Amino acid sequence: MAITGTLTAGIPMAATSMADASEHILFLTGALAETRLRHVLASLEPLEFRATVVNLGIKVAALATTEIVLRRLASTEGADRVLLPGRFRGDLARLSAHFGVPFERGPDELEDLPQHFRRQAAPLDLSRHHTKIFAEIVEAPLLGVPAILERAARFAADGADVIDLGGLPDHPFPHLEEAVTALREAGHTVSVDSLDPRELLRGAGAGAAYLLSLTEETAWVARETDAVPIVIPTTPGDLPSLDRALDAIRGAGRRCIADPVLEPIHHGFTDSLLRYREVRARHPNLEILMGVGNVTELTDADTPGMTALLMGIVSELRIDHILTVQVSPHCRRTIREFDAARRQFFAAAEAGALPRNFGNALLCLRDRKPFTSTPEQVADLAARIRDPNYRIEVTEQGVHLYNRDGHHVAGDPFALLPHIDPRTDMGHAFYLGAELARAQIAWQLGKRYSQDNELRWGVAVDAPEGTGGCGT
Repeated sequence: MAITGTLTAGIPMAATSMADASEHILFLTGALAETRLRHVLASLEPLEFRATVVNLGIKVAALATTEIVLRRLASTEGADRVLLPGRFRGDLARLSAHFGVPFERGPDELEDLPQHFRRQAAPLDLSRHHTKIFAEIVEAPLLGVPAILERAARFAADGADVIDLGGLPDHPFPHLEEAVTALREAGHTVSVDSLDPRELLRGAGAGAAYLLSLTEETAWVARETDAVPIVIPTTPGDLPSLDRALDAIRGAGRRCIADPVLEPIHHGFTDSLLRYREVRARHPNLEILMGVGNVTELTDADTPGMTALLMGIVSELRIDHILTVQVSPHCRRTIREFDAARRQFFAAAEAGALPRNFGNALLCLRDRKPFTSTPEQVADLAARIRDPNYRIEVTEQGVHLYNRDGHHVAGDPFALLPHIDPRTDMGHAFYLGAELARAQIAWQLGKRYSQDNELRWGVAVDAPEGTGGCGT
């Protein structure tokens, strides 16, 4: 792609590709990113649009204000829209009104432009899903109604569709009806989980929509209530007993849900997965629930990866419901994880695609493309810096610290300390320490680092304000 540019009377002029395409996009950039932008655009050939590049005559376009753009951009060169860096914080509406064409933000990193345009061609829709999330309050009998309501509100905010009140064996639940009523009045759908038929009947009488977990021996409870029964085998692996319970309930014309029971790893996990597949093969149209807590809670491993694998099974077997708990500290985000996973995997399944490039919510510790610059690109940029301000970047080589006085690379921020001006004031020194610590973490884990921006941890943490979500 031939992209050239000139300067006239100190005002940067457009550099236009020779591609003959229907849409014309004007890219606004600064001196430090112009060369890299041209390389990225060249890598996109053949372009599906006509590209014009304008250098605003400043070093970093992302730091430009609305007034700077108004002053320095003489013309939009007949473009259909103007693309600014993702970190530009000016007033897009004001710019659009002034120039008469849409002004938009692109991705934060230039290297993400290819994905940005692919998503624009086919917008990523993560609003839909198939699987319903039951979130269990496991010690509900030990909590007062206000505490139950508080926890239910948190679970619902994280994505739960049904609040499950978990009973405790041999422990009374005197305020069960009060809790179900309060939850329903707060707008929640409620299920009651107990092996005691009396508690199930009490919960249904108070308005619970679902009852967990009936067996062949307690299937009669379904005849006494309007709540939807969720049925398990009498003993793990006893699928004939599950079938008999299902036949008894469905034979009466009742809706019911089967739960073949997912077992913990080393205690029948693989066999239980096969039972889910067998139940789906026997009953193609039956609703199925999978309780995931036996895996997430009882495995010492970060949960996003487990969530993704379990959701892959859920997606392939068309499992309609999952039951999750958040008891162990390392499982404190599993509802959010499954909410993100069910949306991403639904979109991927609908597209007939692998579950890649359908959101970053489950990429918590590492990123697919952690390093947006090569060591050579950083070295080239560092050689052109003429001011004392410190820049920090991360490549596969390590953490880069550079300004007009030098360019240094290290894996340990303490190795960079001798290269920082000792006259740096305390506030700036603190800033550099915080940024270098972030950069070291990003380099060690393989995460994106961008100076002055918090690291992104997917759904594992709340997204910083103003970032538009947690990576979905």
